[in-house]
Amino acid sequence: METLNNLFLIIAAAIRSLFADPHSVWANLTMDVINFIVVVVIIVLAALILILLERKIAGWTSQRTGPNRLGPRGWFQTIADALKLMGKEDVTPAGADKFIFKVAPMIIFSLPMMTLAVIPYGNGMAPIDLDLGIFYFLAISAISTLAFLMAAWGSNNKYSLLGGMRAVAQMISYEIPLLFSLLGVVMITQSFNLGTIVKAQATIPFIVLQPLAFVIYIIAGLAEVNRAPFDLVEADQEVVAGPFTEYTGLRWGLFFLGEYGNMTAVSALAATVFLGGWQGPMFLPGWVWFWLKVGIIIFFMMWVRWTFPRIRVDHLMHLAWKVLLPLSILNIFLTGLGIYIYRFVMGG
Repeated sequence: METLNNLFLIIAAAIRSLFADPHSVWANLTMDVINFIVVVVIIVLAALILILLERKIAGWTSQRTGPNRLGPRGWFQTIADALKLMGKEDVTPAGADKFIFKVAPMIIFSLPMMTLAVIPYGNGMAPIDLDLGIFYFLAISAISTLAFLMAAWGSNNKYSLLGGMRAVAQMISYEIPLLFSLLGVVMITQSFNLGTIVKAQATIPFIVLQPLAFVIYIIAGLAEVNRAPFDLVEADQEVVAGPFTEYTGLRWGLFFLGEYGNMTAVSALAATVFLGGWQGPMFLPGWVWFWLKVGIIIFFMMWVRWTFPRIRVDHLMHLAWKVLLPLSILNIFLTGLGIYIYRFVMGG
């Protein structure tokens, strides 16, 4: 079991041993390239698997079959959809700002790769071990609002711009309670390092100590990745599909991949901060426990999408500013009070 638990560390050490100096510039550069490829593979595989899983869960919740024709039990349906998107015509509107229009989906797709680079998938298995891991994660995630605005503005479509502004307003509003929900954990551990936060949960996961923060994080995370019931940008009752209206083919597909990549990143951070990351009983390797926890959170997000009705935009903003924000501030106050009482009792 020890070998399985450290399997990827053993592989990394074997690759480094191929160099005369295992810690030379070229060895470090090679490992950085390999880490980048691994993160890209995670994003692509996550998208391929989650798209099919979403359809299966949609069929399950509404008592339908779901994809069942192409391949065994419909498992090749996602591959067919990807090939279809690649074959569609890539149309750029005549009046669009071509540079901004084309760059926006690339940014959306690249952001999950940058955030997943600091997630520890096992003990010592973070591609990049940053002391400011949570800070970096939130900072990079916030750039997605700029990408949505770029897509809306670059399309040269007033309805796209309106939808993009609504998306940005929603994402900025929910970023604040999401950030505050993580402060309680930072206060307890006195660290922004994700690896340190996971190790602090060796005895008890922080979902037990911070249940309110976990609920706030999940709700705000759903809104951040524009998942139902918060997907007003591309809602069926809207005139157009927001900033995605003018996109076709592979560029539209990058937005789609970005959504599932962001969902994976949000779930990975929740598993790391609140569910103990790779910590778990020793009969399974740590990296298996990590992905099981991520899978449970993703399943919950998909279940919510196909269970709850979409809410109105004014209710959406009301929930962010008048419910989640005060609750997140209350959680910070209660956490600080709990730390003070604990230190007083232990000191006394």
